Amino acid sequence: MFSVRFGGASSRVQVGRAPGPRGTPPSRPLHILELMPTDTQPPGKPPATAPPRARYGFLLRIGIFVVIILISLIVSSTLIRFLTGDKGLVNAALANFAAAAIATTVALRIYERARIEDIGLGWNSASQRNLALGLLGGVIGGLLVTLPAVLFHAASFVPAQTPGNWRSVVFVAVILLFGAMGEEIMFRGYAFQVLLTETGIFATILPVSLIFSLMHGLNPGINPLGFINTFLWGVLLGFSFLRSGDLWLPIGLHYGWNMALPLLGANLSGIFADGIGVPWALKWNAGWLWSGGEYGPEGGILTTIAVIVIAVYLWKAPFQTQRPFLIRTREAEPLA
Repeated sequence: MFSVRFGGASSRVQVGRAPGPRGTPPSRPLHILELMPTDTQPPGKPPATAPPRARYGFLLRIGIFVVIILISLIVSSTLIRFLTGDKGLVNAALANFAAAAIATTVALRIYERARIEDIGLGWNSASQRNLALGLLGGVIGGLLVTLPAVLFHAASFVPAQTPGNWRSVVFVAVILLFGAMGEEIMFRGYAFQVLLTETGIFATILPVSLIFSLMHGLNPGINPLGFINTFLWGVLLGFSFLRSGDLWLPIGLHYGWNMALPLLGANLSGIFADGIGVPWALKWNAGWLWSGGEYGPEGGILTTIAVIVIAVYLWKAPFQTQRPFLIRTREAEPLA
């Protein structure tokens, strides 16, 4: 998905109540990811304590984060437009990435005394594995919405209107990488993870996915099914974070999908693939229900089917689950 307008241990965590100091009753309800491993506690060592936090203080933190995002988007987009003259893909991708990175860095430094890698961007062998499996899942999804259509003559490959230029393909690949990383940091990063520990899985993934879909609703050519599919993709990307405990799986899944569609000659979220440098284009012979119209396959029923297939893939694939810093630290913080 892409918005073209700016704006470990192997034990499992039980969903329930957080234990207080020894001999005291549970202190508060927790909404913690059952799929994520806990950190082991050395025998005989008392549990770590942390200063209490306000019960609804997380709303202020998220509000400040959103304000910084909006200000950074406006400033970054204006600056990029001034320097490059671009108002489309390049501007959107770089402005989203800059705004997400700035807002996350500021929020983490002020409220968590942490660094940007602590939202799930740490790099280790598990991260590498999850990124690779995410890329594979995204590419599989892109193939599912294009190649069967060609096989059953609902679409065909035709020569592109512009000549092939592989330097353009490399350039677009880099820009799409910034776009995928920016959107994942923005939508599955700091605010998402704070909400996850404070309100629970469904109360986090569903509204964040709706905002994710509304942001893409500004794209050209979007239709009602495209809006629904984009929402489902938001849910899928949120679920991928639960499976991996890092941002590398969502980034890989997002980027693999975003690259597969234009490389196969299909439109991506309203962006015309003809012109990114590949010497072919995907011409649809079927109606918008299958092709998605100008929005691309994401606006058609094939993407709905692909989301289901990718969800099964996410459930079954051998990811290495990590435990995010924000979830670890918030479990140790009692409520005031």
